[in-house]
Amino acid sequence: MSQSPSISLVDTIAASVKDDASIATINDSVRESIGKVICVGRNYAEHARELGNEIPKSPILFMKPASSVVSVHNDIVRPNPALYGDTHYEAELCIQLAADLSAATIEQAKQAIGGVTLGLDLTLRDLQSKLKEKGHPWERAKCFDGACVLADWIDPQAFGDFCHVEYQLYINDELKQDGDSALMLFPVYELLAEISHAFSLQAGDVIMTGTPSGVGVLQAADTLTFKLRTHEWQVQVR
Repeated sequence: MSQSPSISLVDTIAASVKDDASIATINDSVRESIGKVICVGRNYAEHARELGNEIPKSPILFMKPASSVVSVHNDIVRPNPALYGDTHYEAELCIQLAADLSAATIEQAKQAIGGVTLGLDLTLRDLQSKLKEKGHPWERAKCFDGACVLADWIDPQAFGDFCHVEYQLYINDELKQDGDSALMLFPVYELLAEISHAFSLQAGDVIMTGTPSGVGVLQAADTLTFKLRTHEWQVQVR
């Protein structure tokens, strides 16, 4: 009998655990478990304001393909700025599911979380703006190879009810983004349930829950430091 997707994902994470038993490295098998990456736009009011956007009354959703996912343990490679313009960083709290969700309740959403980490939603901002002006879809600005950078997965039990999860992004030792899930317009459990009513989610799917204010341009040779409570990662930009 074949294993269910949720058991397969949990086993994959458990098999790649490091010395810290709560962390699993993103490796090929974990990446292969990702069916899609769902991103949430404007989930922090201050971020919406900094880009001159209206504050949404319901979650704004878009997707990145699994092919866009890279590990934080590899350098960030920007698309050629001469051709594509600036690449912007957006640090986000990320959730990976260990069970399928469809038209889920809040309680079902709570039980479905399999891992937590930080990630970067990379955006070709100049290209995105040009596409928006023409009324065109803007996947070209969000879905390129390497556009979704993920750190190591952490046991979700370390974060309680997700009501007050703090995280930071530093660039060259300067604090750029200071996130707190308490400031989300759409909290984690409610967000997962809401998305599952829009379309079905599968075990392995990743949800990027939105970025706080402070987004900006990545430059070659930047050193990025992610901090999620006691966990920390660094990555270089090329």
